[in-house]
Amino acid sequence: MADFHFARYMFTQANKYGAKSAIRYRNIDSNIWQKKSWDAFAEEIDIVAHALAQMGLKESDKAGQFSQNMAENLVVDFALYSNRAVVIPIYATSSVDQVSYILNDSQLEFLFVGEQQQYDVACEARKKAPTLKHIIAFDQHIQFSESDKDISIYYSDLLALGASKPKHELVEKRRSEANDNDLGAILYTSGTTGTPKGVMLMHSGFHHAMVNHQQRLTSLSDKDLSIAFLPLTHVFERLWCYLCLYLGIEIAINLRPTDIQATIKEIRPTCMCAVPRFWEKVYIGIKDNLSHYSAFMLGVVTWAIAIGKKYNVDYLRNGKKPHWWLRTKYHIADKFIFSKVKLTLGIENGNIFPTAGAALSDHITLFFRSIGIPICYGYGLTESYATVCCFDYTHYEIGSLGTIMPGLEVKIGEDNEILLKGETVCKGYYNRPDVNAVAFTEDGFFRTGDAGYIKGNTLYLTERIKDLFKTSNGKYIAPQQIETLLTTDKYIEQVAVIGDQRNYVTAIIVPNIPALKEYAQKNSITYQTDEELLDNPKIYEYIEKRIKKLQANMAHFEQIKKFTLIKKGFAIETGELTNTLKLRRAIIQQRYAKAIDAMYEPSTHGFVVK
Repeated sequence: MADFHFARYMFTQANKYGAKSAIRYRNIDSNIWQKKSWDAFAEEIDIVAHALAQMGLKESDKAGQFSQNMAENLVVDFALYSNRAVVIPIYATSSVDQVSYILNDSQLEFLFVGEQQQYDVACEARKKAPTLKHIIAFDQHIQFSESDKDISIYYSDLLALGASKPKHELVEKRRSEANDNDLGAILYTSGTTGTPKGVMLMHSGFHHAMVNHQQRLTSLSDKDLSIAFLPLTHVFERLWCYLCLYLGIEIAINLRPTDIQATIKEIRPTCMCAVPRFWEKVYIGIKDNLSHYSAFMLGVVTWAIAIGKKYNVDYLRNGKKPHWWLRTKYHIADKFIFSKVKLTLGIENGNIFPTAGAALSDHITLFFRSIGIPICYGYGLTESYATVCCFDYTHYEIGSLGTIMPGLEVKIGEDNEILLKGETVCKGYYNRPDVNAVAFTEDGFFRTGDAGYIKGNTLYLTERIKDLFKTSNGKYIAPQQIETLLTTDKYIEQVAVIGDQRNYVTAIIVPNIPALKEYAQKNSITYQTDEELLDNPKIYEYIEKRIKKLQANMAHFEQIKKFTLIKKGFAIETGELTNTLKLRRAIIQQRYAKAIDAMYEPSTHGFVVK
């Protein structure tokens, strides 16, 4: 493995797998799934690499990918690595200001864009970014602007350029000289506060991440089939897809997040990265279906889940072999209950489903593990090449973040901060010596900003340090834990917990309006508009009742005393969410300051922001 480098490795894989499918993707025009073999994948990488060299791409040049998930994203990544150039992924939903900041900070010269929206934003951003020389459009239907058509080219024309001319000798030289010390990618973290920071990921880190994950996730093989569901801009999906290609696993590219349910049912994956909210919604959907069951059938399902827990969690999780009678009962439960659930969802072939990015409620993890859906919960950061720790196949602890990855040193510092050191920890932030000076401890450990503790080799998270707040009564509140709990309710979509230096905890809640409409219809609650529905005292009281039940086991000082319902959800476009869907609390508190202040008036109960 000393010679491993992503500049060369895709060609090694092509020699090994040849006509086997490497990637599946939907044709933009026909919406039909198409396959790209390993041979074709490697050939396209080579063509794009030579075309870019002919266009003037130099070693260490920066090239951006501003696109939703497309097969071309992966081709371009490895074409850039073939030239020892640096990949800079940009979220497809990014604004003009966000894009122009990244263009200027990285001095980016080449930018690949997905569809018309990204092209238009790129053209606007170019007005503030003089270094941008080339825009390459993946979608053939993009209309080039008059002012930018001189620097715009379609991806199909790039392929034609690369295929029509003799191979550029520079590419072969660069590919052969590529080494672990090369900078591979700069991933800009959107951040809940402050200016975006460009995390520098080296090829040495990619190399070690592949080896470490192969060591940990031993059930994965080239027989698996994955879906790229999360944005490839996100380190979680990006490194997962790299691992899939490293192991010869075929990847089906999901173009739009809204298509994921259809994609899963069509592809029937064995593995797929997801965020907790995905599984929360699946869980809520299953619970909703169960509410329509007869008492007898509900009893059967409850029995099956109890058997599943004993089999999968009490026995297999602890490395114990289930006795024959438990195996028999589990076979019955699986055949008549669990297999039907998995078949309906499209995950009956499930091998492993890595899940990270936010907290996942213990009872949801327990439920899916009990019915035989192998969620592999974990924790990581962009700065740690994704995974810090994740569930092992046995002896994992529900409620933990999993066991620490091989080759990574983790310790707990001041304020219980989780500190990291190892080959899969970034070297720092691009162009940010000021941040780098405080990002690491004196002995070289990276400061995660998360608080936690370690038991044995298992890591536990208590809270994001900067999200922790103290009430005026001196009680510390961990808002994410409360928010995670509340969003397991089918009537609640999003929550922002409030209470810093206040005498009790409140919340801004985005309700699930379609679910509330269904409830209103069943309970003869009349309304003309969504605002009227949310303003109805019966609706408020119903949600209040459900919240009280959810937080019954919480400490009194942690419980939400009042809440405000808002019709419009928190969104990336309006600045309330980061591109990784984390709350920008300062913006939310500023935007809803009037409503928040009102919840601390003695006379108010809670109300709707219209």
